[in-house]
Amino acid sequence: MLRHLKHASWLLAVVLAVLPAHGQQNPQHLILKDGSYQSTTKYEIQGDRVRYYSADRFSWEEIPKDLVDWPATEKYNEEHQKGRTVSADEIVKQDEADQKVEDAKTPQIMPGMRLPDGGGVFLFDVFLNQPQLIELVQNGGELNKHTGKNILRAALNPLTLSSKQTIELKGNHARIQSHDKQPVIYVNVDTEGEATASSDSAKEKDKDKDRDQQPDRYRIIRLENKKGGRVVGNLSIAVYGKVSQKEDWIKTVSEPMGDWVKVTSAEPLPPGEYALVEMLDKKQMNLYVWDFGINPNAPANATAWKPRQPAKSQTGTNESPVLEKRPPKN
Repeated sequence: MLRHLKHASWLLAVVLAVLPAHGQQNPQHLILKDGSYQSTTKYEIQGDRVRYYSADRFSWEEIPKDLVDWPATEKYNEEHQKGRTVSADEIVKQDEADQKVEDAKTPQIMPGMRLPDGGGVFLFDVFLNQPQLIELVQNGGELNKHTGKNILRAALNPLTLSSKQTIELKGNHARIQSHDKQPVIYVNVDTEGEATASSDSAKEKDKDKDRDQQPDRYRIIRLENKKGGRVVGNLSIAVYGKVSQKEDWIKTVSEPMGDWVKVTSAEPLPPGEYALVEMLDKKQMNLYVWDFGINPNAPANATAWKPRQPAKSQTGTNESPVLEKRPPKN
């Protein structure tokens, strides 16, 4: 909200700045019958005289009304007025187009809170009645670092696995705990890494983006605690290499939001450990997942993005809360 107010103020300032400049460069003309003209910013008829403010000499002057070619004057001034209007409209239209592009990158999820530019995976949470965004990082064995939009991928390779194997994450609990039992996760990651060597064309990149927006692209699974770890999936591998996975899938609803995908649990979930997984295709998932837990009684998440309420202005009105910008990555 605050960003849009600032944006609107900037736009108004630009339009107001452009129009006077346009008026100085293209003032009204009083076209005279001898073919000459007087440049003026305004004029008025007083009896048989025309009183006008000269745009050249910056003073009020007068000429006889009969010296003015009024049809020519009205035609000229009407055409130039249209030119000024079109110029202002073009500025507004271009600004609206730029705003749509920006909104696609940073959609608003609630008044005063927008998703960050640059992508990533974020969990929406409410702690002590305060909305928050918490960045989820990929986890897969030893992996635990910020990758933002550029994520890591690894598909199952039957040749390197034994006949039975579990995918496990270290620790009984994820670092991030949701206080809301019905998690909402926003995803914007780079899907181009999956493409083949011939996928540099714009057409192939569009396919990657379309695949990212598919309803079952991202899913939530429940993890099972086992001997100090959490099991992501139980794998059974046949002799001929076929892999079957047995995960505890959670029913979710996915919807696109500009460049992002909103993944919501279809119903409240019991406390426990979960993970967001990326489906590389209908039968194969990315082994690097985004893990989180659900615990309404958990302490605050230290890395939460919290809305910031600016100090009151001189008029005593409160500005809309804005999301604090995260520090740059090392």
